[in-house]
Amino acid sequence: QVQLVESGGGLVQPGGSLRLSCATSGFPFRSYAMSWYRQAPGKERELVAAITTVGGSTDYADSVKGRFTISRDFAKSTVYLQMNSLKPDDTAVYYCRARAIVAFTTTVREYWGQGTQVTVSS
Repeated sequence: QVQLVESGGGLVQPGGSLRLSCATSGFPFRSYAMSWYRQAPGKERELVAAITTVGGSTDYADSVKGRFTISRDFAKSTVYLQMNSLKPDDTAVYYCRARAIVAFTTTVREYWGQGTQVTVSS
């Protein structure tokens, strides 16, 4: 059974930090690109950060560059999002996603976590 379980969200003051975790199981973590998305009330879900499989190349939304860092631990099948210098605009539900294309096909496999709330407020 595939599981992606986010944790680490909460209430933080502007300028503070949080570290989100997404613990996974039930699929070959090493073969999946991982990413973090967020969705604020009344807004569409947006990509925040992504990391590839082997090699670990990363990409970030312009709004979080220099403040957020995505990383993955293959031994723990877990992806992290370190968030620093948080702003009220970062308030959202944060979701992790796993995505892979099945070898020698065009079939995409995609899994999502249930989300964790991040609130930045004084």
